[in-house]
Amino acid sequence: MHPLSSLKRHAISGFTIVELVVVITVVGILAAGAATFIRNPTQAYFDVENYANLTDRADTALRRITREMRNALPNSVRATTNGADSFVEFIPVTAAGRYRAEVGNNAADNPLDFSLSADSFDVLGAPVSINGGSQLVIYNLGVTGADAYEGSNRRVLSTSGSLSSLAFSGGQFPQPSPSSRFYVVATATTFACDLTNRRLMMYSGYAIQSAQPASIGALNALATGRQIAANVSSCQMQYIPGALQRSGIVLIYLGLTQDAARVNLMQQINIVNSP
Repeated sequence: MHPLSSLKRHAISGFTIVELVVVITVVGILAAGAATFIRNPTQAYFDVENYANLTDRADTALRRITREMRNALPNSVRATTNGADSFVEFIPVTAAGRYRAEVGNNAADNPLDFSLSADSFDVLGAPVSINGGSQLVIYNLGVTGADAYEGSNRRVLSTSGSLSSLAFSGGQFPQPSPSSRFYVVATATTFACDLTNRRLMMYSGYAIQSAQPASIGALNALATGRQIAANVSSCQMQYIPGALQRSGIVLIYLGLTQDAARVNLMQQINIVNSP
């Protein structure tokens, strides 16, 4: 066979440039169409996943705040705002019980004497666990003359351990509790909406202050903050005292955002203020 005949058949069986361009164009159109159909379901999947993740994170943060605040000293919750940031502070109770108010059938009974600036008294019921540096609070009303923040009804405990009798010093208590209740505290805690850095923070373990820390800078000077939630798009906290100060409500509005997903949750925390 002549060599030119073989070359001619090979040339006829190939693709021209025009045909290649047409094929590439058609494939591109089909790929673009397929991408359009695939993109929306894929994006929807990621949006649902982000939404579920944000909901779980927001719910976990609110549950933690609720758990912490239900251990608040009665009438110790206070809230304030500073620009877009809001703050809720409270004094957590580390131990509580009832004190002996009067001598019973046993001559060795040791009641609390409110006329003394330093005294000891029996704990009614099971012993209480006291840490070093703890302070005793009786009948906290959150008003002048009976406010744990100002220190009028807060005294230093001189003993620690598992105790059936407590001793204190630093001045007499202003008034007794109608239910003979006492509370043991040590430090204060604040939950803060830090919208500048899009986060919800918790500051704890700092000394009780007479004036509420009302800025992130003031709180950073008192304690190292712990991040409770990130990607915060909206956050507001407020405290509503209840009737006769026997109860109160902390309202928290928390919004988190990630990509196109956004969740907004509201939590209502009931605060028992019976001292």
